Amino acid sequence: MKILTIGHSAHSISKFVNLLNDQGVMILVDVRTAPYSRFHPQYDKESLEQTLANEGIQYVYAGKYLGGRPSDPSCYKSRTLPTDEADFLHEVDYREIMKRGWFIQAIDQLIEIADQDLTAIMCSEEDPAECHRHHLIAKYLLDNHPEIAVRHIRGDGTVYGARSVMKSVDKPDVEEPKLF
Repeated sequence: MKILTIGHSAHSISKFVNLLNDQGVMILVDVRTAPYSRFHPQYDKESLEQTLANEGIQYVYAGKYLGGRPSDPSCYKSRTLPTDEADFLHEVDYREIMKRGWFIQAIDQLIEIADQDLTAIMCSEEDPAECHRHHLIAKYLLDNHPEIAVRHIRGDGTVYGARSVMKSVDKPDVEEPKLF
């Protein structure tokens, strides 16, 4: 089984659909907490769902449980809800979310969906190293479902394995000693 990931970025909707079609994606699972875009209304939930339906691609919203901005304060490193201006990528405690029953259940549902047909999860960030879809969803799948190939689609059409993204949003547990 394979699950792809993609970020809509500022792509035109036709470019985005072409990226999906080039990979044979039949189901798109939206993992944005808020499925709307202030600057790119073509990616608002209803508009995107209609566009994809016209292309024969099924749209599924899963941002409530797989989104990158959980409503539970205990899912953040500070144990408080950050302001809207916060750097959510670095504020969220992904390891904590991975323990939650609601997250695990949503991952199980994602796997069931992906078992039906080729599936991609979508967020807004083009670079998966800068997005929760890698640091939360892909990493969980890699660690707990190694039989699933997780691959990232980039805006230029390049596709590569999620294991190749080495960047971490977590600080090392032990500070490196200073030599000088």
